[in-house]
Amino acid sequence: MKLHWRKQEHLTENLLKVVGLFSVVVLLLIAFFLFKESFMIFYKIGTLTIVSGTKWYPTAEPQSFGMLPLIMGTISTTMLTALFAIPLGLATAIYIAEIASHRIKEFLKPIVEMLASFPSVVFGFFGMVVIAPILTTWLSPLLSEKLPAFLRDAGIPFLSTVVADLCYDKLFIASGLNMFTASMMLTAKSVPVIASIAEDSIASVPRTFREASYSIGATKWDTIRHVVIPSSLSGISVAIILGFATIVGETMIVLMAAGGAAIIPNWIFDAVRPMPAAIAAEMAEAPYRSLHYHALFGVGALLFVFNFILSLISDFVSKRFRKVKLGEKL
Repeated sequence: MKLHWRKQEHLTENLLKVVGLFSVVVLLLIAFFLFKESFMIFYKIGTLTIVSGTKWYPTAEPQSFGMLPLIMGTISTTMLTALFAIPLGLATAIYIAEIASHRIKEFLKPIVEMLASFPSVVFGFFGMVVIAPILTTWLSPLLSEKLPAFLRDAGIPFLSTVVADLCYDKLFIASGLNMFTASMMLTAKSVPVIASIAEDSIASVPRTFREASYSIGATKWDTIRHVVIPSSLSGISVAIILGFATIVGETMIVLMAAGGAAIIPNWIFDAVRPMPAAIAAEMAEAPYRSLHYHALFGVGALLFVFNFILSLISDFVSKRFRKVKLGEKL
């Protein structure tokens, strides 16, 4: 009987090794294919020229493959989304794990986890047909016409001149499909991811930590701020970084709601074309083995590198804070 269990354990161990090795091999093959197909564009034009180029005109004559507008579109959309998603995600996680009653927690947690797996195309469609018209037909006239007129009528120095002109220039929304709309939809997509992972990390903090805090007279908010959050900082950091990875790699939302303009954005209401949107929109048009074809694989290779770096940072941060939690020397 003992020998039988040992054989089962050995078989299970070998099966897990095979599955893990298979995953690594698949990842390496994907990376090899990406870099193989993108090598031609970097070799012919030059890596620095491509990465720092400000014009992306792959179908014009002459062709131009400057990827900086795509890179900046991705970075700016990600940063704007993170500005909204991180506070909302962490606040949601703290509320569910520490503040909500058991009944509310049992109701909210499945909803948050369901939203994390919601199809991206639904968010993109909602941003395109609902949010975009609201921005152009309601918010833009309010901020760029009525607000400047109100400030000018007020006659207050600086507000009636500089601020009113700034509102008129910067708050006019020419198109509802822009970086702001895409960021709102990416926020709706990434908040459940951040909240779900962070909530699991906060909930895993031992109850004795909280009881020890209460025993010395700390309030609930003091306990959350000084005990729970520092103890779960490893999982919270991983949640934030994985949220970033979700935003960077998202395709359908930015394809449908970001506007599709391959320009370097100057303001949050400018249309942008992030890297995933460029690949999805142009791959069907690119002739096989053409420079345009290889350039899109180059965009994919850069996107792969960005997500790989985020994964390394996530692993490093997780290990670092785990050592701090265990009291080990860094």
